[in-house]
Amino acid sequence: MLYNRLDGMREQAARRLAEELRTTGGTLQARSQRDSSVRMYAEQVEQFSAVENGLCFGRLDTDDDARHYIGRIGIFDTDGDYDPLLIDWRAPAARAFYLATAANPQGVRRRRHLRTRQRKVTALNDEVLDLATASPTAHEELTGEASLLAALNAGRTGRMRDIVETIQAEQDRIIRADLPGMLVVQGGPGTGKTAVALHRAAYLLYTHRRELSSRGVLLVGPNETFLRYISQVLPALAETGVLLRTPGDLFPGVSARRDESARAAAVKGRAEMAQVLAAAVRDRQWVPDEPLEIEVEREVLRLAPETVRAARDRARRTGRPHNLARAVFDVEIVHALADQVAERIGADPLGGENLLDEADIAEIRRELREESGVRDALDRLWPVLTPQRLLADLYADPDRIAAAAPELTDAERALLHRQPGGWTPADAPLLDEAAELLGEDDRAAAARRQRIRALQREYAEGVLEIARGSRSIDVEDEADGGEILGVTDLLDADRLLERQEESDGLTTAQRAAADRGWAFGHVIVDEAQELSPMAWRLLMRRCPSRSMTIVGDVAQTGALAGTPSWADALEPYVAQRWRLEELTVSYRTPAEIMALAAGVLAEIDPQLRPPRSVRRSGVSPWDRTVAGDRLAAELTDAAVAEAAGLADGRLGVIVPGGRVDELGAALVAALPEAAVGEHPELESRVVLLTVGQAKGLEFDTVLVVDPERIVAESPRGHSDLYVALTRATQRLGVLRVA
Repeated sequence: MLYNRLDGMREQAARRLAEELRTTGGTLQARSQRDSSVRMYAEQVEQFSAVENGLCFGRLDTDDDARHYIGRIGIFDTDGDYDPLLIDWRAPAARAFYLATAANPQGVRRRRHLRTRQRKVTALNDEVLDLATASPTAHEELTGEASLLAALNAGRTGRMRDIVETIQAEQDRIIRADLPGMLVVQGGPGTGKTAVALHRAAYLLYTHRRELSSRGVLLVGPNETFLRYISQVLPALAETGVLLRTPGDLFPGVSARRDESARAAAVKGRAEMAQVLAAAVRDRQWVPDEPLEIEVEREVLRLAPETVRAARDRARRTGRPHNLARAVFDVEIVHALADQVAERIGADPLGGENLLDEADIAEIRRELREESGVRDALDRLWPVLTPQRLLADLYADPDRIAAAAPELTDAERALLHRQPGGWTPADAPLLDEAAELLGEDDRAAAARRQRIRALQREYAEGVLEIARGSRSIDVEDEADGGEILGVTDLLDADRLLERQEESDGLTTAQRAAADRGWAFGHVIVDEAQELSPMAWRLLMRRCPSRSMTIVGDVAQTGALAGTPSWADALEPYVAQRWRLEELTVSYRTPAEIMALAAGVLAEIDPQLRPPRSVRRSGVSPWDRTVAGDRLAAELTDAAVAEAAGLADGRLGVIVPGGRVDELGAALVAALPEAAVGEHPELESRVVLLTVGQAKGLEFDTVLVVDPERIVAESPRGHSDLYVALTRATQRLGVLRVA
C-alpha cells in the first residue's frame, strides 16, 4: 500500500509536470509562472524517486497496541481520514525509534528494523524493549544494534550512504538540536560527523522550512571529491535544495583550483591579511610627489599633491568602501580643476571679482568630467578596482606587497609574490575580503533595474485593468447572495509584480550561489578544523544570524592555518555564545585499527583520547617495511592481493603528495581500473589519494604508504597520518620504507 501511494504521488507530480511543459504562455508572467511550476513538479518527481529505495525502514509497536511505520518521507491515506501510513523520520512522532531503550522504552513495546533492496524486504530485526528479556550481550547505548552492525560491515560503494535507518541516540540529539545559535560538533574518526551534519540539514529544512526555504542552507566541505562523495545523501532524504560548496567556491564567479604550497596558503589564511588588504587598497589611493599635469583642450592644468591629498582624506573620512568613495574624490578633484579654469578665463582684467557666475562654473565642471585627460588622471589617482584586479596586482608586484605588508617577514612576502594565472582556495576568502573593502558602485545597474521594474509595473497594471474590464460588477452568487471575488480583489499591481519576481525560474540555491551578499538561513561546515581565520571571516559574512553547525575534529587539523581550537576560531565573532556537543563513539573504525591510530594521536596531544569503537573486525592491521627501490612493486603486489580479497567494496591507497605520480603510474599498470589523482572516480574499486584528498572519505580496506614521509611533508604531519590510518572500515595495511 505504501508503494502504491508513493507511485500515485509520483505519477500525479509527473502528470502535472508534463502538463506544465505542454503549456505555452505568451507573456513574461506566464512563462515565469510556468517555469516555477515546472521546477516544483520536477523536484517532487525527483524526491519521490530518490526515496523509493528504503522507503520504509522501521516499525514501532506501542504499549497501546498501535503500529507506526517509520520512513524517509511522510505518506498519508488521502482516501480515508488522512491517517499517516508512513511517518517521516524527522517528525517528533518518529523520535522514539531512535531513542527508545529497554531501560527507557518511551511507550514502545517492540521496535522492528526493516532492510530492503528496492521494494523487496531482505532482512528484519525485532527488538523487544523489556529489561526482563533484553539480551545480556547487547550494548544498551546502541539502538538497532543488528541493523547498525550490518550497515557498518557492508561494502562501500564509492558514495556515502545515509544513516537514517541506524541513527544513534547521541547523533539524534545533535541532529534535532535547536536551529538558532552556533553548534559545534566535535568528534573523532568514524563517529559519523558528516552523516550527522547532512541529516541535520535535512531535519532543519523539514522542521523550519518556512524560515529556511527562502534563505537557503549552505553546506561547506573540504574539497570537490568530498562533495561528490556525499552528493547522494540529501536527495535520498528527499532534500535537494541545499547548496554544496568548497571554501574555494564561495566567491561567486571564481572556481579556485590552482595549487600552492602549504606555507603560502598559511600566510594567506592569517587574520593579519585583512589589514594587508586594507593597506593594499589605501596604497591604490595615490598621491603624487610632484604636481600632476593634465592636458585639457590644449591647456595644461596642474594638480598639486596637497590638493590630491586633501581630496583623498575627504573621501576616506566618509567611511565608504573604496569604489563608492571614488565619487567624493572625483568631486573634490574636479572642483579644484574647475577653479583653475575659472581663474584663467574669468579673471577681471581690472582686478575685480571673477566674471563667471556659479552656473558658468557648474558648466565647466560638467565639461571637465567628460574630458578624457581628466578621467585618466582620476583613474590613476583613485582607480575603480575589482577584487580580482586588486589581488592580482598585489601578488604580481613585490613593491606593492612590501608597502601593504610591512609586518610580514621577507620570506612570507616572497610566498605571496606570483604572476597571474588562476586562483587558489586560499585566495577565495581574500577576494571576498577585498570585495568588502572595495564595494561596488552599482548605481547605474540600480537605475536600470528601477527602469525595468517601472515598465513591468506598468505592464502589471495593464493586465489588472483588462481583468477589471472583463469582470461583471454586479454578479452575485445565487446560493448565498455573496459577491464573487475577482483577481483584482486579491491582487494589486505590486503583488502581481512580486509574484513575477519570485517566479524567476531559479531555485534558492541557484540565486544564493550567484549572490555574494546572500545571507543564508543556516550554514553547515564539515571538516571545519581546516578553515583559516580568513575563511571564517568569509563564512560569518554569509550568515549574519550566526545560525551555524560546525563539524570537525581539531586532532585532524592538517592545514597550517587551520583551527587550533574552537574557541580561537569562534569567539572573535560570538564570544562565549556557542555550544559544544561531542560524538564519542566510532562506528566506522574497528577497535584493532583505532588502537594503532591511538599511538599517533598521543603524538599530536597526549591529553587527547580516541573515540571508543563499537566493534572489532577480527583482523589486525599489518605493517611491513620494504626497501625504497622496491616500494612501487611491493605496493602493487599488496594492492592486487587486497583488491582480490574484496568481494565487494573499495580499496583506498593513501600516499605522500610527493609520490603520487610515481606510485600512481605503477598502480594503474598493475590495476588498470585504479583511479588516481585529485578528482578520482570514487566508483572505482581502487583509488589512490593523498591525505588531503582522502579527508572525510572511507574505504573497506586502506593501504597507507610511507607514513614517515607523510609526517615529514607537513608541519602537521602526525595529524595527516592520524587521518590516513582511520579511513578504513575493515582492514588496514602499512608499507614503510627502510
